[in-house]
This record gives sequence, C-alpha cells and structure tokens, in this order.
Amino acid sequence: MLNSYAMEAPSSYLFSEIARKVAAFSEKHGGDGPRIIRMGIGDVTRPLPRACVDAMKSAADEQLSAATLRGYPPDGGYDFLRKAISEHEYKRRGADIPPEDIFISDGAKSDSANIQELFGNDCVVGVSDPVYPVYADSNAWSGRLGHYADGRWERLVTFPCTRENGYVAPPPDGHVDLIYLCFPNNPTGAAASRAQLRAWVDYANEHGSIIIYDAAYRAYISDPDIPRSIYEIDGAKTCAIEICSFSKTAGFTGVRCSWTVAPEELRRGGVSLRALWARRQATKFNGTPYIVQRGAEAVYSPAGQSQCAETISVYMRNARRILDALRGAGIEATGGVNAPYVWMRCPDNMDSWGFFDYLLKEARVVGTPGSGFGKCGEGYFRLTAFGSPEDTDEAMHRVGALSRKI
Repeated sequence: MLNSYAMEAPSSYLFSEIARKVAAFSEKHGGDGPRIIRMGIGDVTRPLPRACVDAMKSAADEQLSAATLRGYPPDGGYDFLRKAISEHEYKRRGADIPPEDIFISDGAKSDSANIQELFGNDCVVGVSDPVYPVYADSNAWSGRLGHYADGRWERLVTFPCTRENGYVAPPPDGHVDLIYLCFPNNPTGAAASRAQLRAWVDYANEHGSIIIYDAAYRAYISDPDIPRSIYEIDGAKTCAIEICSFSKTAGFTGVRCSWTVAPEELRRGGVSLRALWARRQATKFNGTPYIVQRGAEAVYSPAGQSQCAETISVYMRNARRILDALRGAGIEATGGVNAPYVWMRCPDNMDSWGFFDYLLKEARVVGTPGSGFGKCGEGYFRLTAFGSPEDTDEAMHRVGALSRKI
C-alpha cells in the first residue's frame, strides 16, 4: 500500500537532519559557551530589496478593490513577469527565449523535484557527485533509481566531481537519459566554462538526453567568460530545461518565486516538453501569487537591479572572507568566487559528520557535511556566505583559533 521506494530512502533529508542535531545540541548546551553561528543551510539574511517590497505593498493594496482584485494567476505566470525574465535574463545575453517558454513557479526546489514527472520510470538518471540531494531523492521516490543499498541507489549514475577535474565532471562514456547539472554548483561552488557546458550540450544532443539545468546561483557569477544560462550555448534549446530562482538573487527564500524554461524546440518522440510541462502545472499547481510576481518583476527595475547587486556584493565579500580565512589557516578550500558557497577539505582527515560535530562542539559553528551530498563529498564540508558580515567574521575567527589546535 505504501511507496516501497520512499520507505527505502534515508529516513531524514540532509538539512532536516542538520536542524535536528543542532536543536539537540542547543537543548543540551544552550547556556554553555558562545552563541551558535549557522553557516549550513543556504538561507539569506539580508533584507529584501526595497523596490521589491514597495511593489508587493502596491500589489497588496490592489486587492482592496474589486476592480483590481486578482484571483487565480495564469497557469504559466503573468505576462508582465514572463516578459521581464525573457528580456533581462536571456535576450540581453544573446539567448532567444520567448516569454511563452517561461513558467513561473514557487521555487527552484519544487520544480527540480517535480520536473521528473515528465519522464518514464525506465529513464537512466545521472547526477553530479557531490550534488544537491533533491535531484536524486525526487527520482528515487518514483522508483526510477531502483533500490537503496549500501548507501546508494542501484540505478543512479553519478558523475564524480573531484579536486582533479576542478569539481566539474565531463560527460560520461555511456548513455544517460536525464542529466542534472547545477552551475554555479551547490555544494562545491564550481562554475562551468563555456567549453565544459558545450561538451554536455553536445553529449545530450548526440544521445537524445535531457539536461535539467539548475541556475539558481547565476547572479553570483562575476567572470564574464562564464555563462549564466545554458541557453548561451548553441544547441541547448533542443536538449535542456533550465530552472532558476529569485531566492538567492533577491532574497526570496521566504517569499517563493522561481521559473522554469521549457523551449518549444525541445521535443522527444514528436512531443513538446513545453506542452507537457504546461499540462502538468495546470493539473497540479495553482500558480504563484500576483503580489509575489509583482515583487519579482521589480527585481528588473533600475532600483531593483542596484539593490540586488548590493546584497550580492555583501554575500560575496563574506565568501572571500571565508575562503581567505580557511586558506590562511592551512585548510584546502575552493569555491567562493563565482558562487556563495565555499567547499573545504575536513582537517586532520576527519570524516564529514565527525567534523560537523567537532565544529559545532568546539566553535559553535554549523556547516554542512559533504557526505550528505554524495560519496565524493566524504571528507569535505560546505560553508555558506549568506550570514551577516559580523557573523561571518566571528565564525572565521573561531575556526582560525580552532585550526591551531588541530
């Protein structure tokens, strides 16, 4: 009667397990030592852009009048937001993505999990390792990955992302139907070059594969030679679905707004994936609220662009602070340049969860164990730059002092 594949999955989602362990530690040691600084989950701390808040206030006021009241939103999102995304995120970068290919949703996490419903259970799924857990977990629940044993799903193909390949894996030798890529990468902070993305696009078109491309952290790219969208690569519209979010661009983690691009050119067996995704959304999703979509539209106003850039610069200064502090302490670390995550090697050959416990106990700093992202993450640890500058400085001071004891 119950989903046996779901029952085989690890009993706790990675970030839920972290929250449980921190809560237990706090309950036991709440009055001991300094306060806990959280650098684990990638939640934001900076205020929302004033332009977005003002737009949402104005949209909320519209609901006071029957003449301007908005009920259910259109299935794919309001035209004003789809057009703004088309213009600012794609056409200005040379990617011709029309508004009709863009579907507004309530978060990249939701769409990353839900997109797998378009595909058959016989599909071969491939993910990077380490990887954001949702990609594998959502496919596992459908039974697409087979059974879970010895810490892995029997049918899941993984692309090892290691120090040797700069944490950007090349395409596999064999065939994979669904390919999940995330750049800038969560958790390693790696960013793929045009040549590296070109190799994946060529592979997908040659094999008839579909790339699910998570570009949630695109706004953190500062290197002009690194693409922000996979559609900057010729041929991507016939093989790739792109998922993006306002969460880390404009601090919308608590507001919830995102979009997914399904190009009309993307077809398999004569079937349009854009039409299929539109049908799925119409069936299972009632849309992102009008008030929220007006707030997201304001991201693209001159004031919104300036305010978002200011916030991103604060987080990236945090990232540089983390990276410099770790390296200064003799700890191997990467990322933090075109991404808000820093990927560090656990000192003294500690395992990932062992270092989590040690860091929490001795420094009152919370991070994310690399093993939670896959087997290739064992022995590594992720720190986020989304805290306040003050908390980041204090956390790095504690880590620096701790490193001298290891």
